[in-house]
Amino acid sequence: MTPMQRLFFSLLPCLLLGLPAHAAFPGGNAAYGERIFMQGINQVPACHNCHGKDAMGDDAIGTPRLAGQNPAYIYKQLVDFAANRRMDNTMYVMNTNARGMSERDWRDVAAYVASLEYRLVGLSDMQRVEEYGYPIGSRYDGRQLVLHGDPARGIPACYTCHGYNGRGLPDTYPMTGGQRYVYLVNQLKKWRSKERHNDPEGMMRAVAENLSDDDIYNLATFLTSAPRGECKESCKAFLCCVW
Repeated sequence: MTPMQRLFFSLLPCLLLGLPAHAAFPGGNAAYGERIFMQGINQVPACHNCHGKDAMGDDAIGTPRLAGQNPAYIYKQLVDFAANRRMDNTMYVMNTNARGMSERDWRDVAAYVASLEYRLVGLSDMQRVEEYGYPIGSRYDGRQLVLHGDPARGIPACYTCHGYNGRGLPDTYPMTGGQRYVYLVNQLKKWRSKERHNDPEGMMRAVAENLSDDDIYNLATFLTSAPRGECKESCKAFLCCVW
């Protein structure tokens, strides 16, 4: 079975029943998570040093927005960093930090950042992004890929997994809408090169291997500013907003 076939069958229960594809997030204490995020714990520095006090990330150093992210996704990434299934190439900061936290700490931090503002979009200053050496893509072309994909090139519509305008599908697929531009570009390139490989069933690697540089810039340009908006009843019928 190909990765794309596995992707379809893993999503089939969600498409038919509106159910998450994996087990629910085990839960955490957001108040304790805030303390860790703002003050650190043991030898682990405060998370806000890199991700910002509002957890909105920073394009200058390539850190992602964590605010409003699916807690199950944050928890999984911390687990993967601790086990070296995902590597942070910036002096291995995240691998070291994750190992310095307990399993309960991972849950608490995930619960805290998930509780923060999720509706804000357009965080990336695109002029600054260009100054950092990142080309800006076509927002229209990025939107087309998100909504329709490119079947001729083996690229599925991004919203199939990540939801309407990248809202995410709890508890499995992360929010990509409103994410930092630099982080989106870097991660898509890492999926494509297989430098990053902690995706379930190799799904992201199978998609990203067919993306050109232009596709990646286009997708990031749209997703970083993808509007939240309100769902219409006609849209809800197809789950595209509910996700």
